[in-house]
Amino acid sequence: MYKKQKTVPIGRISRSVGLFRPDETPWMGGGRQKALLAVFMAALVMLSAGCFGPGPRDAGLPADTVLVNGNIITVDDADAVVEAVAIRDGRIVAVGTSEDVARYVGAATRRIDLQGLTATPGLLDTHCHFASGGAALLYVLNLSYPNIESVEGATEMVKDAVDETGAGEWVTGRGWDEGKLLERRYIYARDLDPVSPDNPVFLTHTMGHYAVANSAALKMANITRDTPDPFGGTIDRDADGTPTGVLKESAQSLVSSLIPELSFEQKKSGIAHIAREFNKEGMTGLKDPGIFPETWQAYQEVLADGELPVRVFALWRSRGSIEAARDLIDRVGPFTKPYLSTGDDHLISGGIKLAIDGSGGARTAWLHEDWNKESTDTDVGNHGYPTTEPEILREQVQMYHDAGLHVSIHSIGDRGIDWVMDSYVRALENTPTSGLRHGIIHANIPTDRAVDLMAELEQKYDAAYPEPSATFTWWIGDTYAGNFGPERALRLNPFKTFSDKGIPWANGSDFSVTPFPARYGLWSSMARETLLGVYGENPYGKDEAVGIHEALRSHTIWAARQMFLENEIGSIEVGKYADIAIWDRDLYTVEVDAIKDLECQMTLFEGEIVHHRDGAPLTVSE
Repeated sequence: MYKKQKTVPIGRISRSVGLFRPDETPWMGGGRQKALLAVFMAALVMLSAGCFGPGPRDAGLPADTVLVNGNIITVDDADAVVEAVAIRDGRIVAVGTSEDVARYVGAATRRIDLQGLTATPGLLDTHCHFASGGAALLYVLNLSYPNIESVEGATEMVKDAVDETGAGEWVTGRGWDEGKLLERRYIYARDLDPVSPDNPVFLTHTMGHYAVANSAALKMANITRDTPDPFGGTIDRDADGTPTGVLKESAQSLVSSLIPELSFEQKKSGIAHIAREFNKEGMTGLKDPGIFPETWQAYQEVLADGELPVRVFALWRSRGSIEAARDLIDRVGPFTKPYLSTGDDHLISGGIKLAIDGSGGARTAWLHEDWNKESTDTDVGNHGYPTTEPEILREQVQMYHDAGLHVSIHSIGDRGIDWVMDSYVRALENTPTSGLRHGIIHANIPTDRAVDLMAELEQKYDAAYPEPSATFTWWIGDTYAGNFGPERALRLNPFKTFSDKGIPWANGSDFSVTPFPARYGLWSSMARETLLGVYGENPYGKDEAVGIHEALRSHTIWAARQMFLENEIGSIEVGKYADIAIWDRDLYTVEVDAIKDLECQMTLFEGEIVHHRDGAPLTVSE
């Protein structure tokens, strides 16, 4: 088991990126001395990394580990495929042929014979609710398909939980999706009440933007027909105004705030658990959006305990007020500058997470035109809505930008995305700064204008990068197709358009919204197929599909860039960390559908084996 204990330094100079205004005047503290230091450090990296293959500094020094006789996809600039890799002190010291690497074998070198298996850089997920999702895996009911396929299946699971729980105790679950249910409708309080008369129940939708509470929970929250909708939220109601139990966006907190929190030790256990599960899928890093101080502390302790064999780039969740932004800048701003320091490259305080709108499932994302229902019907008058006051969000973007903080903003609807893009334009024009790499989380259906602005801002300011979730077209694709409608569905996740315009994107699962294995993201980027085909075989079309080379980059080097770690991970090159995944098939030659079923045989994190599948057809000689 991985047990490498680590501290969390945050003060060293990063090897990755400097931050400058376009006029080349250094902006952050340190002035021209900082600029010269950044150039000097970059030069050191280039010299120390050497060139492709063995370098002179390596002569006569044995490796700790070598991988030989493989089909190793490097994802370097040339997209080279090599046979072998040598690793020392957690970093790659040589790549090339097995003969090239043989010179690094010493008496104590571990030799991993891949026997023709394919290796890639460890896969990355740039939008994964890692800490909360890990805890959910252990401590809440799993209502995901195919665990439940009907409303009755959900009520049976709740009944079983109630039978094992004391009267008055909470029953919580997550993962249901009306698009996967036989009835094709929400779960309501009236469904849950007969099996839970004395227990409050709260079941979160797979998308996390809506949930259902039973009558006991609604009563505890004092939610009645007279309760007004909170800003940025909706209490779903029957025709006579009676709450149905379904709560959307901020309305969820009326009930969820009453649920006892998991203990700190449970949160730590969730992080350690999901880290191991990541490794089983060849995954070695992620961006966790929306953490709080206790989450950060849990990460630090799990890391210190040697139970975090993944790299975590964390975004702090910003509340929706100017005062909250000021407080967050004061609290985390001093150590949240990944362009200056990424600490030990293991646990990184990376930036700020904001949100402009809701979800495509709840039909709460902010659109220019009405939402659809059942694909071709119209939800008349419903354009969705902003979940943060738009002008406040725009001012927060300016504040965080001026403080030198990386920002990523949840943006689903086309109107929401336009607002976010215009907010970035305003911030960058007011304070021209290059290198903060602000992101557009999800970027589901951007307008043509928004896409053009992404390309422009990336070129001019190194900012406005899409961070989509390819698996939306699959795991929640049936619900999405019904709500976006036949025309908008074709625009969802426009990866081919991004590629044609030179826009790199960083893929993420949005776990627990969709399953986290990155193989699903690779496949979804190429296939654009739904899970059940409720609205036809191919409601999203194929025009925006991409090939495996681009899909793999979105989960490796492009993802690493949005974690400010592209000089450390994301490709198999000399000088980078040896974060490597070994697979049962060649990603570059198998059929598209075979990508979905990839099986990881081994995962290395900083050269240490953190996953080794039983029966894997490779040999390890110590």
